Amino acid sequence: MECKDITFIKQANKFFIFFNFNSLNSKLLMLEQKRNTIIKWFNKHQRMLPWRQTKDAYKIWLSEIILQQTRVQQGLPYYQKFIEHFPNVELLANAEEDTVLHLWQGLGYYSRARNMHYSAKTIVEEFQGEFPSSYTDIRKLKGVGDYTAAAIASFAFGLPYVAIDGNVMRVVSRLFGIEEDIQLNSTKKNITAIAQQMMGDSDPALFNQSMMEFGALQCTAASPNCLNCPLQDDCFALKNNKVMQLPLKINKTKIRSRYFNYLIIKTQYSTIYIRKRTEKDIWQNLYEFPLVESKSKLSVEELMSQIHQQGICKSTIDISLRTKEIKHKLTHQLLHIHINVIDCGSMNIGKNWKLIPVATIDNYPFPEIINKYKDRFL
Repeated sequence: MECKDITFIKQANKFFIFFNFNSLNSKLLMLEQKRNTIIKWFNKHQRMLPWRQTKDAYKIWLSEIILQQTRVQQGLPYYQKFIEHFPNVELLANAEEDTVLHLWQGLGYYSRARNMHYSAKTIVEEFQGEFPSSYTDIRKLKGVGDYTAAAIASFAFGLPYVAIDGNVMRVVSRLFGIEEDIQLNSTKKNITAIAQQMMGDSDPALFNQSMMEFGALQCTAASPNCLNCPLQDDCFALKNNKVMQLPLKINKTKIRSRYFNYLIIKTQYSTIYIRKRTEKDIWQNLYEFPLVESKSKLSVEELMSQIHQQGICKSTIDISLRTKEIKHKLTHQLLHIHINVIDCGSMNIGKNWKLIPVATIDNYPFPEIINKYKDRFL
């Protein structure tokens, strides 16, 4: 069954799916067969993951937030670490934000941790510490989108919502020949409608887990195992030699370059200056060294001039060490970083600067790229 055999009609802000065949029942049966094949595959090949062994909505929510933009292998130790430190939502809600960010250090996309901490407080204050059990209430939590709400609702409470992540979009696109840009809302609604029909009256948790796992392990993005796929005879993409072309994603994202010059300012008392990034920008509420950001790469002389102009050092500056350029990719940004060890006789303490003993620096949450290099200079 190809995408062209399906009609989507929007009525009252909802999409309804219609099959353009003489026999609707035969096509619904085809969907059911595909669903059962994927579930059978899942029962044989699934990974034994701790959040699959529980119906605790808090633990499921925690795992879903950690796994946003993160591979399972990388996220698993963080999940275990957070469960160990915060076995229930009340403990997470009552934690200091710095503690939460420090535990999150190295996982990236730190807004997830801030949103998670905020939502934990919401659950305690508005739901008396009981995780909300309706899709609508779950969806209102900060940092929870359509996919995450559907995943929690189905896994923890058995509610019939399809969880559409990148893996599911890939499976449906290839299986049914969805050849529209998956970044379009209309395409995602089409895929959601197909997946909802596939789910039918089956166990929502089992269906969603099966679809996601099938995309993660079998129908992967870079190297799908088509030769050993149980659906190879029913796959539009394989039949039409479009496996690597689907799903279609037209890249419109522009990468912004930024130039960061970090200043490690040592003192004679084994202390060092750090600052907290309070702006609504990358790494919000994490710590870093004092920073000179520029529109292009700065030479040593240009950096020294900027340090004077910004009033960081009022007297003679000596840059005793300067790293080679460190490139760090974020989703929509490319950071060009230099770390500079400097001495200056008279300083002008900037906003949010904090003077701490060098020995205590590991108590503060830093972006992973800084954490990776800072110990070399302290």
